[in-house]
Amino acid sequence: MAHKTALPGTFTVGAAVELAVLTRSGFVESRHAGSAVVVDAAGNDLLVLGDADSPVYPRSCLKPFQALAVMESGVLLSPVQTALSTASHSGTPEHLDVVRSILATAELAESQLGCPADWPGSRSSRDEVVRAGGQASSVMMNCSGKHAAMLVACVVNGWSTADYLDPGHPLQQKVLEVIERYTGETVTFSGVDGCGAPVHAVSLRGLARGISRVAQGRDEYSARLTESVLQNGWALDGPGEENTIVIERLGVFAKIGAEGVMVMSTTSGISVALKILDGNLRAAVVVALELLVRAGGLSADSVEETLTALNLTVLGGGKPVGSIEVTV
Repeated sequence: MAHKTALPGTFTVGAAVELAVLTRSGFVESRHAGSAVVVDAAGNDLLVLGDADSPVYPRSCLKPFQALAVMESGVLLSPVQTALSTASHSGTPEHLDVVRSILATAELAESQLGCPADWPGSRSSRDEVVRAGGQASSVMMNCSGKHAAMLVACVVNGWSTADYLDPGHPLQQKVLEVIERYTGETVTFSGVDGCGAPVHAVSLRGLARGISRVAQGRDEYSARLTESVLQNGWALDGPGEENTIVIERLGVFAKIGAEGVMVMSTTSGISVALKILDGNLRAAVVVALELLVRAGGLSADSVEETLTALNLTVLGGGKPVGSIEVTV
């Protein structure tokens, strides 16, 4: 059998460390390995676990930079619309109303959204659509707010809307420039995200530094974005969802990405970026919170109280028999 050429990729199993475990009835059932880095306001390392230098696809953790590119392109949205432009929303009727309002600012149609059709992430909202005889649609897709804002940027600047997801499009070139400016890295590998937009690989260290700069509000755009997110935590994720809980209770800028990626930053600039190597997200938020506590960014008491609202309990027969626990 011929050997396959090794593909470029993220850090290896050997470079990862155990970040968390899932216990069931006093037995460690699963172990979550990954890498993480915490930086201070100046971008200096406070804590490094595993490999902080190898590139990762940040997935939706790139949305703050994509939103900033839209803002720097001359788009001024309301605070809640701004929050939706960087959201991975759960598709509630309230979310969809805001996405549609973004499109309406430039007289755009839902059919112009380039993201694929999907069902709401919220189970209750999905059930409502099904009961009403509805179908999956692009506006329900969790990235629709980002796509709507991108389309508005195209209209404002006289750019084509039909190919706004092409890597060579002026908007996507602006996104790339913003990512490189905020992370301080040159992107050497890019691909296609689940929503169809370009996704650019950066290191966890670069990602943490970039989010730190966003959360500190170093210019008018990042300040407006951070304030919008903190004022509208429900919009970034959804009522009862992990990112929303963390934003509302702790006042931190938090963004989850597919395939186990998580970024979180205090407004003072202490920031964490991590990736669970196998892509499972269930331990990402609790690990990020613990690392911010260790770095002095959050108090242990405030985080402990917040953890009670997160879904960390393992059930057996409908009763608690274990939990997700940080091990670093």
